[in-house]
Amino acid sequence: MVIDDSNTIRRSAEIFLAQAGCQVLLAEDGFDALAKISDHHPDIVFVDIMMPRLDGYQTCALIKKNPKFAATPVIMLSSKDGLFDRARGRMVGSNEYLTKPFTKDSLIKAVAAHAGTAV
Repeated sequence: MVIDDSNTIRRSAEIFLAQAGCQVLLAEDGFDALAKISDHHPDIVFVDIMMPRLDGYQTCALIKKNPKFAATPVIMLSSKDGLFDRARGRMVGSNEYLTKPFTKDSLIKAVAAHAGTAV
């Protein structure tokens, strides 16, 4: 699943992951994502940090607090690359932190590392 308020980022991540053989679910924000996660149980979640309504930190924390999804890997996506941002991501339970603009390679490596599937 890719959660990002930017249509461009969502589409590019979807294309990269689909080319690698992944089924991709898209969400525009945290609220949209939480309903879809409950319905579809994704293997891995990529979430943008800066989003309206429910930011990436809050979304990650809510996913990780739910016992059904606590083990689901959450990868933070952000254009900010500060130590504080990375630490805050870890505090809410994220498994990795990718800096935007990401590459196809970095997305595929994250999926391979966290979803336990060979891509």
